[in-house]
Amino acid sequence: YIDGKGYILFDAPITSIGAGSFYGCSSLESITIPESVTSIGGVAFYGCSSLASITIPESVTSIGEDAFYRCSSLTSITIPDSVTELGDYAFDGCDSLANITIGNGVTSIGDWAFGGCDSLASVTIPDRVTSIGDSAFTSCSRLASVTIGEGVTSIGGAAFVDCSRLASVYCKPTTPPTGSGSMFDYNARLKIYVPTESVNAYKRASYWSDYAYAIVGYDF
Repeated sequence: YIDGKGYILFDAPITSIGAGSFYGCSSLESITIPESVTSIGGVAFYGCSSLASITIPESVTSIGEDAFYRCSSLTSITIPDSVTELGDYAFDGCDSLANITIGNGVTSIGDWAFGGCDSLASVTIPDRVTSIGDSAFTSCSRLASVTIGEGVTSIGGAAFVDCSRLASVYCKPTTPPTGSGSMFDYNARLKIYVPTESVNAYKRASYWSDYAYAIVGYDF
């Protein structure tokens, strides 16, 4: 239940935050999820516009679609290493979200997972991630630096499109990930740093060749 100060209190052990559990709870300001919880369901905190602080424990393994969609007061999030699944639109529209730590257990980043996170300046995608979804970071207007982990094998369409301040993408895989249309379009300052020995491979690869002018070698 929610107390008079807008804080959520749990009075019994629970194992999951169900779909839509706190949908549109505009008075909710802070929550610490119990360590008994293993999953956060879809639209669980959708539209909780006052939610500024949340602690996700190491017991959680999945975060569902739209789980924190448009939590516009959320400024920081740490996704623990236990999480492997990050659903589509999970943090879409969290326009105050300035700091994101993606745990080393995450293997895929869903479509639009962080779309429109206008306060985000940098992001590091861990080495265990293999796929970055369509429009995953689209329209992050302050995003200036991205590090793409060496395990990434595919990047979805428009994944980083319209990130107008994006200046540096550090792409660690030695084999160019499978690309898609408009991956980095509308990013005028862009430089893509790839392993020095892989520069020519990137410049020739499908879709990467569209950004050959921005690809340069880097010793990781």
